[in-house]
Formats: sequence, C-alpha cells, structure tokens
Amino acid sequence: MNKIQQALHGRTLTWVVTGSAGFIGSHLVEALLRLEQQVVGLDNFATGHRDNLRQVERTVGAKAWKRHRFVEASIVDLAACHAACRGADIVLHQAALGSVPRSIADPLPTHMTNVNGFVNMLLAARDAGVGRFVYASSSSAYGDHEALPKVENAIGDPLSPYAASKQANELYADVFSRCYGMQTVGMRYFNVFGERQDPEGAYAAVIPRWIRAMLVGDPVEINGDGETTRDFCYVANAVQANLLAALTDDPRAVNQVYNIAVGERTSLNDLFRMLRSLLGERSSVRSVEPVYRPFREGDVRHSLADITLARERLGYEPTHTVTGGLREALSWYIARFAGDTALQRGAA
Repeated sequence: MNKIQQALHGRTLTWVVTGSAGFIGSHLVEALLRLEQQVVGLDNFATGHRDNLRQVERTVGAKAWKRHRFVEASIVDLAACHAACRGADIVLHQAALGSVPRSIADPLPTHMTNVNGFVNMLLAARDAGVGRFVYASSSSAYGDHEALPKVENAIGDPLSPYAASKQANELYADVFSRCYGMQTVGMRYFNVFGERQDPEGAYAAVIPRWIRAMLVGDPVEINGDGETTRDFCYVANAVQANLLAALTDDPRAVNQVYNIAVGERTSLNDLFRMLRSLLGERSSVRSVEPVYRPFREGDVRHSLADITLARERLGYEPTHTVTGGLREALSWYIARFAGDTALQRGAA
C-alpha cells in the first residue's frame, strides 16, 4: 500500500462507498478508515449485512469509526444518492444486485439496481462535483467472447441480464465522462473472494459456499464437469486496485476500464482440491468428494484476465495468489461456523 499511503500523506479526503455493508464495500471502508480518511457508507442491506460494519468497527477501533457516517438507503433513491455525495471527493461505487442466476430468474430488480441505481450515482456525483468515480464492473461483461486471456478492448455479447447491466454501466460511465467531463474508472472484477463474503443463500459465491459445506458436512456441488476455469482474486487485490484508481494522477489512467484479477486460471476441480487440502489441515474433510450437477445457464466456460493495462496505468500489482488469499481468509470462515455442531464434531 506504499503508493496509496504516499498519495494520501497529509491529505484527508471524503469518500463515498456504496454497498458499504457488502463484501468488497466493507473492506474498502476498513482500508480507508485505517488510512485516516473520512468515509460515507451507503447501503440498504438488500445483500449487505450489518455485521460486516460491526466487524469493521471492531477492527479499526472507536476513534477511527468516528470518521464514518452511514446512510441507510437504496441507490434507486436519487435523493439519497445526492445526500451521500454532498461534499465528497471520491466515490467508490460497489452497490449492485449480483448473481447471474438471480438476474436470469428475475431480470427487473437487477436492472433497477444495477442500471437505474448506477445512473443515479453518476448524476449525484456529477452534481456534487466529485473528483473521481470508481465503479465495480465485472468479467461477465466479456460475454461470449472466447479468446483468452481477456483484454479490456475486446468484449462479446452478454450472456445474462447481469452481464448486460455491467456492460450498460461501462457505457454510461463513458458517456458521462464525454458529456460532463467526469473522471470515471471501471473495475472488471474476476471472481473476488475473501472474508465477509456471504456463504448463505441460493446465489452465494462458490468459495464461501464450498468452505461452509465442507466444514458442516453438506454436499459440495460443482456445476458441470469441474473443468470450468476462473481467475480467482483475493479481496485485498481488489481494494488495492480501487484505491490506486481513485488516487492516480496519470491522465491516461482515467476514463478506462481495467481487469482486476491475478492473471492465473484455476479449474473448479483444482479449487475443490485446494480447499479440501487447506481445510484438511484443520478438520476432518480429507475424504470429502464433490457432487457434479448440470452446467449452469449463463455461465462462461473459461475466464482468465490480462492485467497488463492495470499494471501499466494504475501501478496495480496483486499481493495475494489464490492459495495465499485462501490461507488468509480461512480462519474467518472457520470462526464464522465455529458454533455449528457438525464443525465441532469434525474439528481437528
């Protein structure tokens, strides 16, 4: 974080973090408070959790937490977006309704939050004179473009309403930069994972869902044959990228979209074996075998990021590999399920 600390040396900025009670958002709030910044969080708890904010408060301490102001509201509420952005220097827009399957099952809420809400935040940031608008995009924007690794200027047709909403975000950000002179930077996240990622519910991400299943003795389900690949990225890498994008003074770096990943491909079968091995060091899950299910509609087969542009323009350099990130996050997951009887029974 040296570049970030240097950029903020002697400066206190006001940052708006939307989706601040969510997974990535809460990590951004924590990092900013540690850097002695002023933070305004905006969340309606549709997918975020109050406990994430309580964890941040405990981690940073009471003194740092006083620099945090929370607005409980939806980004679909334009007035709330204006209220959050008033006096802000930088917006880190993370709020969204995630999940490809959820968007296919019910596309309207995805559109309302991810597109209408996104435009609301752009308008609020524009009207408040915010200096930089950094937003969460997604590797799903590549759609049916099959070439690997994924390079920012080559995308295909979206395969789900969620992917379409992320492509729309990138288009709107570009238009606002052209029409209103805003500085926007998009983060095309590739399968971010880490502490505070929700393991519950039908649309939970694969890593927390599998860890929970292994720890409590539930079936570990793999969609397809397990040879689907992803570029898994630990949350600390995503935090670094957001802050670098927010603080860069390189004019070539703004009004761009960047792949945020590690640049390594991991199959679901390899991920399963990795998790089983890591958890096997702590509990009796060494004999667990996966259950294979049909391929999931809307999923791309392979995903791998080229992170050259982020390295060159932002100075981004991943600090955690997949294995390193899993090792760092594992204690959080184990503590999360420590009260479960199955876990206690299987503890090493």
